[in-house]
Amino acid sequence: MILLFQSLLVLTSLILILLVLLHKGRGGGMSDMFGGGMSSTLGGSSVAERNLDRFTVGVGVIWFACIVALGLLLAYGS
Repeated sequence: MILLFQSLLVLTSLILILLVLLHKGRGGGMSDMFGGGMSSTLGGSSVAERNLDRFTVGVGVIWFACIVALGLLLAYGS
């Protein structure tokens, strides 16, 4: 059971890294340092960006659940 959660944790971690890198920089942070300082409207997000946001949050929830499950399994045994 622990191996299953560890594998799922690694998989969701890699997917989260990819999804975060796919997001468009909105300025004011690290994206300005690397040439992403174009001004954009905050309210004008497209359907693709909103779906990417939803998918990122969904994978993040799965990732967090894996962390909690692994912590409980390691604390109380399987």
